[in-house]
Amino acid sequence: MKIPTRGWFWARTLCWSAKGLPLLLHGPIGYKIRLVECGWLRSRTVSEMSYLQYVKKINEFVWEIPAGVREGMRVSGIIFANRRLLEAADRDRALEQVVNVSFLPGIVRASLAMPDIHWGYGFPIGGVAAIDVQEGVVSPGGVGYDISCGVRLVKTNLDRSEVAPRMEELLANLSATVPKGLGTRGRLVLSRKEIEEIMKKGVPALLAKGVGWEEDLQFIEEEGAYPGADPSKVSERAFQRGKDQVGTLGSGNHFLEIQEVEQVYSDKAKTLGLFPGQIVVMIHSGSRGMGHQICTDYIKRMGEKLAKYHIDLPDRQLVCAPVDSPEGRDYMAAMACASNFALANREAMTQWVREGFERVFHAGAKKLGMELLYDISHNVAKLETHEVNGKSVKLLVHRKGATRAFPGSRSETPQPYREVGQPVIIPGDMGRYSYVLVGTEESLKMSFGSTCHGAGRTMSRSAAKKSIKGNELKERLQGAGILVDAATLSGLAEEAPEAYKDVSEIVEICEGAGLSERVARARPLAVLKG
Repeated sequence: MKIPTRGWFWARTLCWSAKGLPLLLHGPIGYKIRLVECGWLRSRTVSEMSYLQYVKKINEFVWEIPAGVREGMRVSGIIFANRRLLEAADRDRALEQVVNVSFLPGIVRASLAMPDIHWGYGFPIGGVAAIDVQEGVVSPGGVGYDISCGVRLVKTNLDRSEVAPRMEELLANLSATVPKGLGTRGRLVLSRKEIEEIMKKGVPALLAKGVGWEEDLQFIEEEGAYPGADPSKVSERAFQRGKDQVGTLGSGNHFLEIQEVEQVYSDKAKTLGLFPGQIVVMIHSGSRGMGHQICTDYIKRMGEKLAKYHIDLPDRQLVCAPVDSPEGRDYMAAMACASNFALANREAMTQWVREGFERVFHAGAKKLGMELLYDISHNVAKLETHEVNGKSVKLLVHRKGATRAFPGSRSETPQPYREVGQPVIIPGDMGRYSYVLVGTEESLKMSFGSTCHGAGRTMSRSAAKKSIKGNELKERLQGAGILVDAATLSGLAEEAPEAYKDVSEIVEICEGAGLSERVARARPLAVLKG
């Protein structure tokens, strides 16, 4: 049985306004509400249809939605999950988005979803799509609004016994040092020319100003600079939104955590410089207002050109343009600018963290062993070469809420890690664990070298704020030995541990499926939230 692509029958549609308020609208399926196209509303058709009846079990951790389920699917959908998470994704309508992505021109092998999958804009969060650059498209929804949102882990040679007596002082120092919260300005005062240099050259442009360490570059994806960036493809509005935000944490799910390495799983931890009891610092942030505006700009521009390229989509949120078109090339150049901005943003915050540790421990950051383990993005589209049907093919791999996980055999993996594989930094929630993984050879065959990016939400932010009180959550976390400094208590409630899946289950599935391998687990000791 095939499910119709669209039908002109009436259905209820549940929408969220810009303020997060639920609205119930009525209209025919396939009808596009103008406010949705403008980004003011996010719509989901409420129906009884479930994709579970069409799913085929490949093994315990791999499931397939065959390409014949819906007319217009170019490839099958592959979901890496256990049965429980698969059912949750179906209830969330994320499986429908996996199917929708399979309609994109040029997609190869499969539309993929990681176990932390949940509903997103067009693409599910946790989605991966590899597009043949000769025949296919680039879709801003396949990258997301927070372009190059990512995670980095900074090591120290300190153990918990050395840090615990100074933890409150350290957190207070970092809170005063690292700007956080919605719309916060950074410490760096940069001219337009300097911002454009960061957009073009990434971290090296920041190093030229004396911020950051030269030795960090080999441990940053793309060595700190995405190629092809062109600031002229970034709107004035995007520039204005980002110009004061280099070195800022932001809000939402972004955080800075002081963590303790609680467990190591293999000798690969030694190669990565990790040991039990070690204090590490995890930073999670992205391209801030600049990346959001770039996504907004190009969704609108590409949406106006769909008819020109005769692209028919099951969901307007999948707006796209051929990779080698004016719109596609311009978006790629602007996306690279936002990616470089995000890398520089995290590098600047690393500088502030190092300075904070120096003040508290009265020693230089290098003496404290504050080396960068790795920095990896999980919202980006990258040009990569992969084997497809026995041939080496240039692909544009969209990873939205998914992380590159290459083995040591790939040239993209830093030389010091060639024996163990590229590190993958996986944040959990502020009450449980985070992980360090490494990529595998098997991941190249199964997922274009991709794995999960975190725990994945189970509760919306608005629902979390309604059911959880920020002050009670803070007390609960502190009772568990986790210090918290948050810009707002409502923002803290949005990111409560119960709003997320258990990241341990997520990484176990990824390991069971062969996408990545666990190396170490860390638990939070102190949390700085925007």
